[in-house]
Amino acid sequence: MDFERSDVKVKFNENSGQYDGQRKKLIPCFDDFYSIAISLAEANDNNPNVLDVGAGTGLLSFLILKKFPNANLTLIDISEKMLEVAKVRFKGNLNVTYINDDYTNYKFNEKYDVIISSLSIHHLTEDEKKQLYRNIYACLNENGVFINADQVLGETPFIESLYKRDWKYKVENSGLSKEEILSAYERVKLDKMSTLDDQINWLKGIGFTDVDCVYKYFNFVVIYGRK
Repeated sequence: MDFERSDVKVKFNENSGQYDGQRKKLIPCFDDFYSIAISLAEANDNNPNVLDVGAGTGLLSFLILKKFPNANLTLIDISEKMLEVAKVRFKGNLNVTYINDDYTNYKFNEKYDVIISSLSIHHLTEDEKKQLYRNIYACLNENGVFINADQVLGETPFIESLYKRDWKYKVENSGLSKEEILSAYERVKLDKMSTLDDQINWLKGIGFTDVDCVYKYFNFVVIYGRK
């Protein structure tokens, strides 16, 4: 694990207990952001194999289960503390598998009908994103779908400044404590966001079809692709 990835692990381990409670205040478009991602999940049967990349506390997987109660879930995350929260959330569900590892290097042996991710891939460099997207494509069954609810870099420095200004204004008026806001700003320093256009083009180049940004709210996006 490289030094910067270790930083990500440490920061999210530290914040694991508060992460879910802060989520709605840190994501101004929370309801649409997650509900649209779930709406895009499709499968040929009622018990699809679902992989959650950078699953954290398992929130997106929890919402997937509301749509597919019999799904077989695999959650992978670098932060053991975040996965501990997920284990409490899914306590008693024998269809959930947990992998505490770096998903950029992990060798998946399974094939999946749906691969999801939320607010994780933006921590990767451009080369790491491209390799991950290739790995995701290889792990999908035919007609499988990839849904990435994430943050993107503004196409120009001016647009990026608009994104940042809007987010900071809403976060600072969200009711979070000063300490919580400063902690969020520290985590933002770990971001390595790429533009939406670049990521759309990478996915198309890898072989994904029907690639689209289905939802966008400033720098919060839901990207879709099918194998």
